[in-house]
Amino acid sequence: MDILIGMKEYFIYVGAFVLAFLLASIATPVVKKIAFKIGAVAYPNERTMHKEPMAVGGGLAIFFGFIVTVLIFIPSIGFEQMTQFSGLIIGATLITAVGLLDDIYNLTPKIRIVFQVLAALIAIYTGTSITSISVPFIEAQQIEFGYMSNIITLFWIVGLTNAVNFLDGLDGLAAGIASIASLVLMAIAILFGDPLVAGFAIVLTASLAGACLGFLPQNFNPAKIFMGDTGSTFLGYALAVISIQSMLKTYTALTLIVAVIVLALPIFDTVFAIFRRAINKKPIHMADRGHLHHRLVDRGLSHKKAVITLYIISGSFGIAAILIVMQDVKLAVLIIAFIFVVWLGDLCISYFKKNKLSE
Repeated sequence: MDILIGMKEYFIYVGAFVLAFLLASIATPVVKKIAFKIGAVAYPNERTMHKEPMAVGGGLAIFFGFIVTVLIFIPSIGFEQMTQFSGLIIGATLITAVGLLDDIYNLTPKIRIVFQVLAALIAIYTGTSITSISVPFIEAQQIEFGYMSNIITLFWIVGLTNAVNFLDGLDGLAAGIASIASLVLMAIAILFGDPLVAGFAIVLTASLAGACLGFLPQNFNPAKIFMGDTGSTFLGYALAVISIQSMLKTYTALTLIVAVIVLALPIFDTVFAIFRRAINKKPIHMADRGHLHHRLVDRGLSHKKAVITLYIISGSFGIAAILIVMQDVKLAVLIIAFIFVVWLGDLCISYFKKNKLSE
């Protein structure tokens, strides 16, 4: 009987992934036509890689695939997180709607951040909160955030929403990185999850991964459609909220630290962008060509090779996160250290080349 129950659950998980994939695949060409009709179009400029007007707002297809799938499958697994789940759905709908308006009307940064904060507060109000962090290297091993919990949660959700948005600079990059992060979080939930909440986590992450991968074939270089802020802000918000609602509760060793490692690429790229713009005395929201993906292209990598390189880096961080949950910290640290050594080496080479050219 237990085996049959387990098989039923795995059929649900596979079904959620497949349905989200199919829905996003089918919706993408429809969304493309809608985007041109409503004016969600990206025109070429000095920062962009495309040479002709492109439909944006393709994230609607990802949003559609994810939302419909979870609404169908979540009730079938039986869970006690309906309030938190409703917060995710309402917040994600708001953030996607604002992203679409931004793709059409190019909203100001102030308007965008106000609605991002509002979406984060919806999640917090419905019970999504980072209450503590486990640190295996200290005696207490558990740091409680207390009254700071909601503030930290707010920064996590808004920060990651913008981190994925900043990362969306090459065809297929944001969708692919979000797919990898979702699959890693899903793998951790399957391998190490508490059965009481793992099903909830797996359906959410399987649906998100399926929707991203369903959209990816038409978004990979050469892209036929862009996800726009509609998709990138939705993906950032969804990953931020899901990592709190489910992944941080599936296993005692799975802490915020592991979630940060899984999502290290967009987080690091954003932190580096903030420092870079602060040093250059430019507004944080001002776009530039200093992001990791731009640097790879400027170093001579083709569009596809740059994206695949970042996929490999993101996957490596994901493996490191799984190793930490498996308590193989040394190997995980070795992988992360190798990535940063390569990055620092690249920075040094770029710095010396720039100085030579200026002499």
